[in-house]
Parts: sequence; structure tokens; C-alpha cells
Amino acid sequence: MKSEHIALARRSLLLAAAPESVARAVLETARLRNFARGETIFLQGERASAIYIVADGWVKLYRIAPSGAEAVVGVFTKGASFGEAVAFRHDTYPVAAEAVTDTSLIRIEADAFLRQIRENPEVAISILSATYAHLHNLVAQVEALKAQTGAQRVAEFLLELAPCAEGACEVTLPYDKVLIAGRLGMKPESLSRAFARLKEQGVTIRQNLASIEDVAALRDYVEEDPARAWSKG
Repeated sequence: MKSEHIALARRSLLLAAAPESVARAVLETARLRNFARGETIFLQGERASAIYIVADGWVKLYRIAPSGAEAVVGVFTKGASFGEAVAFRHDTYPVAAEAVTDTSLIRIEADAFLRQIRENPEVAISILSATYAHLHNLVAQVEALKAQTGAQRVAEFLLELAPCAEGACEVTLPYDKVLIAGRLGMKPESLSRAFARLKEQGVTIRQNLASIEDVAALRDYVEEDPARAWSKG
């Protein structure tokens, strides 16, 4: 791998807390893999043997219900890791993974990491940190579904992607609106209505570009009581 990919992996939640010698040993066997948009990374029910860190692009994790419906479990971009817990148990993936855009992934063999854990148990802290982060994100998603309006969820999603902390800001939507809707627990038509409601909050959507008039004002809207937010659109 190139030096920038090694540096990115070293900063990831998975390896940030690991000793330098451990990270170096793990990354010696890591490989960069490229996936085209729409290409499957692994399937639900497939035996897990590797952990992935996103070097570039976007990846979605999803489940297929018995009815055939797709439920988006998570979406990951540069620097994020996924697949840790099941890979270390050599279990099967409970979700499928797909490249949402042209994507580059750092693939780390689980056995290489397990060898380092056996030799240095402190490495397990890295795994616990990554697993906790995934759990925290899932809890946050459930909380948003229960305690926020659709427009608030979309506004929070835009703020997560916003490159500015205050003032006016432009956000490039990273993937298609159908996937954004799935990520936020909404139907595409509900997402369109949410975008329309956010016009009153200073948000304008043009194709894959969202213009925010005031980041701080939009953040205040996200944190409002849902009943009040509904009354404001």
C-alpha cells in the first residue's frame, strides 16, 4: 500500500489505540482493493475473514428482509472501519456490503490481527473502541427515528457532512437520494418532502448539492423539540 493509505489506516478508530509495532505488523499483510460503483464487497451470510477500512468512496451495509425489502444498516466513508466483530469470531456477516461509489478499501485479514491480540492483549482495546463506536452509531440512529421529525433527520445528516462549522455552507451529497432515504429510515417521497420543508430553514437542494444559509441556525433546528419542529415545517 502507499504511505498515505498506511497513514489513513493508522488514524482509523480500529488502529489509533494500537501500539506502533502492532499496527505495523497488521498492515504489513493488508492490501488495497478497488470496487466499482454497485459492486458487492461481501454478501449477507458469507463467512467473515477480513476487516475493512475505507480509503476512498462510500460503502453501504444492508440487510435483505424475508419480504425482499432492503434495510440500510450503515453507510461508511473515508477512514471508517467495518466488519470487525464478526471477522474476529470467524462468524458470518449479518449484513451485505456494497460500494455506493467507486471505492478503495484497505483489507486487513482477521487472522493477522488475532495473532497480535494473542501476543499483546492490550490490542483488544482497539477492537472494543471500534465496536463501541458502531454500537453508539446504531443507538443514535434509533434515537433519531424515535425522537426527530424526518426533516430534522435530514438536517442532521447534512450537518454531519458539512465542511464548515458556522455561516453559509455547501454540502455535496455523496450518493443517490434513494440510499439517503434508506440510511435515514425514510421512503424516497418522504425525503423529498423533508427537503421541501427544509427550504424554510435556509436549505436549498440542487441535484447533489445542498446549500445551507446558516449552519448554526440549522443545528438549532435539529435540536428543537420535534413538536415545535413540525410546526415550523
